[in-house]
Amino acid sequence: MSTTGDQSGNDHTPVGPVSGTVVPRYAGPSTFARLPELRDVPRCDLAILGVPFDAGTSYRPGARFGPMGIRQASRHLRTNYHPAYGTEPFAEQQVADAGDVACNPYSIEEAIGQIQDAANGLLGQVRGIVAMGGDHTIAVPMLRAVNHHVGPVALVHFDAHLDTWDTYFGAPYTHGTPFRRAAEEGLFLDDASMHVGIRGPLYSRDDLERDEELGFKVVHCDEFQTEGVEHVVRRIRDRVGDHPLYLSIDVDVLDPAHAPGTGTPEIAGMTTRELVGVLRGLAGLNLVSADVVEVAPAYDQAEITSLAAATVVYELTNLFLANPDRRQLPS
Repeated sequence: MSTTGDQSGNDHTPVGPVSGTVVPRYAGPSTFARLPELRDVPRCDLAILGVPFDAGTSYRPGARFGPMGIRQASRHLRTNYHPAYGTEPFAEQQVADAGDVACNPYSIEEAIGQIQDAANGLLGQVRGIVAMGGDHTIAVPMLRAVNHHVGPVALVHFDAHLDTWDTYFGAPYTHGTPFRRAAEEGLFLDDASMHVGIRGPLYSRDDLERDEELGFKVVHCDEFQTEGVEHVVRRIRDRVGDHPLYLSIDVDVLDPAHAPGTGTPEIAGMTTRELVGVLRGLAGLNLVSADVVEVAPAYDQAEITSLAAATVVYELTNLFLANPDRRQLPS
């Protein structure tokens, strides 16, 4: 295995992924971007955590295979240097694959507890987590764990759907209800949070009004067409300010042409270029953790959804480092 540092713990040089110039990218470890496993590094700044859970899905199941699909597609990435950020994300910080949470596939509430415990324990060891879902239900335990360590956060939620409905068929925990539960528990700052990419018909004409009562502002997907990426970036940055930031990214925020492999696709969505452009515009904000969810590989074509999600996860590793306070590794 090729590394960028000593795995013995004698220095703090990060252990990097297997080099694509030494071992072809289609070979080698099956971790995200062929990174080392968490157990194989002496310390870690940012952990990539798989959450293979989709019992909260309301339409097409299959996001339980999302972490596996994202890891497979991540082999394609060139990860050494990102010119848009001017960063070497796996050389300037220690990033490792923390494996998968063992989620009960038959009990939503037990699985939520397992995810929360795993994320909470992990945040005691690392500075941040990028969770790979799984369906959007996982945002609730992730936010609970983040709040345990940093308190309420600015929540920026990329999605075609609001995900603030009260229940589905009487069930309080589903992939359409996480941010209603999060609001009830005070897990996000109601004056610093927003949805991005919302589109399509709703269950009720009151849905948007009820959503606003929870503290969200909405960037409708049409704004990308009428106002552009820079306008959306300004809206987000003005709303978030200096607060600790949690990003929750449902891959169905992308148009099905860019991400068909998801449970509830909606036409007229964002392009991958727009999504990446917005994320890069958030450089310098205080990102503390994130999730990328709703990849269902069984509905994918040529891995384009999994590749989009893997690229977003990689963008987030750069964005995490792009906070000026994190450019110096701890001693």
